[in-house]
Parts: sequence; structure tokens; C-alpha cells
Amino acid sequence: MKLTPLQNDRAAGVLVALAAGDALGAGYEFGAPLPDGAEVTMKGGGPFGFAPAEWTDDTSMAIPIAQALLEAGSDAGSSSPAALTMIVRAWTAWAAEAKDVGAQTSSVIAAARRLASAADRSKVHAVDFSAAAAEFHARTGRSAGNGSLMRTAPLALAYLHREPSELMATAGMMSALTHADPDAQEACGLWCVAIRGAVLTGRLDVRTGLPLLSPERTAVWLERIETAERSRPRDFTNNGWVVEAFQGAWSAIHFAGLSASGPAHLRAALEEAVRGGRDTDTVAAIAGGLLGAAYGYTAVPFEWRRRLHGWPGLRGRDLMMLGMELGRGEGRRTTSWPRAQRHDYSIWSRTDALVQHPHDDGVWLGGVGSLGRVAELGIDAVVSLCRLGTSDVPSVPPEDHATFWIIDSPFEGDNAHTAFVLRDAAAAVERYRTEGKTVLLHCVRAESRTPTVAALYGARVAGVSPIEALEDVRRVLPGANPNPLFLRLLGAVPTDRVNSVTPAT
Repeated sequence: MKLTPLQNDRAAGVLVALAAGDALGAGYEFGAPLPDGAEVTMKGGGPFGFAPAEWTDDTSMAIPIAQALLEAGSDAGSSSPAALTMIVRAWTAWAAEAKDVGAQTSSVIAAARRLASAADRSKVHAVDFSAAAAEFHARTGRSAGNGSLMRTAPLALAYLHREPSELMATAGMMSALTHADPDAQEACGLWCVAIRGAVLTGRLDVRTGLPLLSPERTAVWLERIETAERSRPRDFTNNGWVVEAFQGAWSAIHFAGLSASGPAHLRAALEEAVRGGRDTDTVAAIAGGLLGAAYGYTAVPFEWRRRLHGWPGLRGRDLMMLGMELGRGEGRRTTSWPRAQRHDYSIWSRTDALVQHPHDDGVWLGGVGSLGRVAELGIDAVVSLCRLGTSDVPSVPPEDHATFWIIDSPFEGDNAHTAFVLRDAAAAVERYRTEGKTVLLHCVRAESRTPTVAALYGARVAGVSPIEALEDVRRVLPGANPNPLFLRLLGAVPTDRVNSVTPAT
């Protein structure tokens, strides 16, 4: 099965939204619930001193799962002893330097190392982890912490092309590496099946995996889900327990969805999860994985993506690539976007347009060919509206290169969130300018996407309408010709003219 462009967007959004929720909650961890409307930001800090926009153990433990499954490919190797051992060894290395490791996970890692070969305690195997987790459960009777649910999202991406029943079983096995309790295994299975369904269909449905449980367990989880839908995250005072973490994440999604949709729903739900208090980063990370699966990478605000980072030295773009490649099931593709170092536009003509914005000479408007002049012109920040390779803008720091997925198409269904992405791009230009940076705003030929975002930005800084701003842009950029959908979003084209024309280039 080949994923559609919108499914690719949603696969790419899973890990990015998970990490965004994680980093958003990091600074509020173990705090009391916040009042409605309280500001929630990626401020960092918290009890473990995370940097602003740094993810925590939730994302750090998910990344080795994604990397190992990507190496294993789309066959049965995704749950092989070799793949699982690759994961647990990465967890062991991470735990040795991590700022925070959950108590149960830490105990299992220590016990697994004791079970490993005495010759080299670092060479643990998956069977060592499973045995240590089973012993922990037998000894304490309490192994249903939220530590396996928080990291489980990548598994769903590896099973987009396989049956949900296989995913449910493997999710239980992955949980049991550290959390053997049936509640933890079932929670991971239900959440993974929901993520799989959201990537494929765009729908949020946490009940979709219930028929895969026994009738007795289905009844138990249905009651838990219904309780979540009658509640708010703040009502789950024991969200370190996997069941209440599950309920807190779903209640945030459900409650926020009563008054918001699309990217606004993603944002509102993650903020609601954090305002719920206590284990804020984990509940928001769990919710983020499912929200990203439903709404995609394009729904995650640039202000959250901009500085997102964490162990092992990765950034948001790296998570986007991991999610997309894992969802495709084709392994790493080093010569293709988004992992390729360069994206080839040599067959395109007229890519060298470059003019200053009519309302702000600190903003340049150009085609992709103008990237070669970034250093010459003293450009500090770049806002890209087309695909680029990882090394196409080497002179600009990652946090000063804003990338947006937007296809130049007049058809509503070709982009997931057209209006949101265009406005978010204009907001990125404005943010860079308030920081005193000179900005290049570009697409391939500066014909449709660039002038549209330039008009939205111009309207804000000049206090005119977007259409008036577009006319000013056209005076300096005569080739500007936004497609009818973009024009409608600027307020120039009636709805009945959209979807009836050929796209501009």
C-alpha cells in the first residue's frame, strides 16, 4: 500500500506532535492543575531542568523504537529479537546519561544489566529486559506505570501496512519489555491501533481496537473511555498509572474537540493535557502522538517546531523524517526527499526571482535559486514553502529556517490545512523580523505560494487588506499569480471558482 500525500503528512506528524506535547509539558511536570486559559509554553525547566523546547524521556524512549523498526523494515523483523535488542540497548545507553528516567523503567534497566553477560553489562538483550520486567511485576504486583504507553507511537507507523491484530499483539510485547502488567499492554495496543487508524483515515477513534480484546476486557476499557469523555485531564489525579494517563490524554482530545477542529484542536488538546497537571509531559506526549496521526505535521505550529530538540541530538525535522520513512515502510531513502542532501530543481526555469517586499525591505521574496545569495545579502532567516534537501541552506541555523509543506494547488483536498499553513508561514516571517533578522521568503518560482504569504505578511505590517497587499507585491514581483484557492483565502475569489481551474506553477 502506497501512502497518499495526506497520509504521509499524518505519518510525519506522529513523532513531531508527540515531542511537541512532551516539550510543552516538561516545564510543568508534577505541578498542580492550571486554571482554564492559563498560558502554556515550551518554557523548559521543571524538576529536571530541561531546556526550552527540549523533549524528555517520553520522546527519547520512542526514538530508539522508531530507529530500530526503520532498520528492520516492513517485514516480520519489526518484532524480531534483533530489533528488540537494538531498542533495549539504546534505552540502556540513554538511561546512563538521561536527566530523568522513570522509576519502574530505571529498575528494569538495572535488573536487565545484572542479567546480561557478566563480561559486558552493556550488551543486554531483549530477553533480559522481558525477564527483568516480569520479575518486577511478580515481586511488586504493580507494573502498570505509564512508561510504556508514552513511547509506543512509532510502533503504529511500522504497522500501517499490516493487520491491526498484529499491531495489538506486538504493542503488548513491546510494553512487556519494561511494563508487563496487562493494563499497560492493552493500553499500548489500543493507542497504537488508534494511531494507525488516524494516519490512514484522519479520524480520531480510540475505540477502534476494542474488538481485538476479550469481551470482558472490552467492557472494562469501554467504561474507562466513557469516563474519560465525561471528565477533564485534571480529574485524573493518578496519571502516573497507565490507565489514568490513557484517560487523561483521551479526555484532553475529547474535551478540546468539543470546541475546536484541525490544527486548533491539536493545539487546544495539548494545552488542555498540560493544564491537567501532575505528569504533564507524559500525558501531553501520549495525546500528541494520536493528534499528530490525525492532523499531520502541517498542523503542528511553527513556534513549537522551531526549537524542538532532545536526545540523541535530534531536532524536529529528524522526527519528521523518521515518521515519514517508517510510515512508508521503505527504509531510509538517502537520495530522496526529505533525507536527501539536495533537492534537484534544475529542470525548472525562472527560479532566480529575487525582490524586496514592498512593505518591508528586510524581507526578500524569491524563487529557490535565490538560496545561493543568502550569505551575500546578509540574510539571517529563511522561510521555505517548497521541498528542500537537508543541506540546501547551510549558512542558516536550523531554528532560523522555517519549512512549510504546502502544495501549489487550487484543490481543497490537496493540502490538509491550507489556510493554517499559509498564515503560520506569514507569522514565521513576522517572528523573525521582530527578532531583527533579515528574511528570505521563497518557493520554487515565487509565483503562487510566495506572493500569497507575502500578502498575508504585508497586510499585517502595513495595516491594509491582503488583496491590497497582494497588488503591492505584484508591482515588484510581476510574475506573482496565486492560484484561485489562495486568492480566495486572501479574499479575492468566490468559493464557486475554486477547484475548477488548472494549478499555477
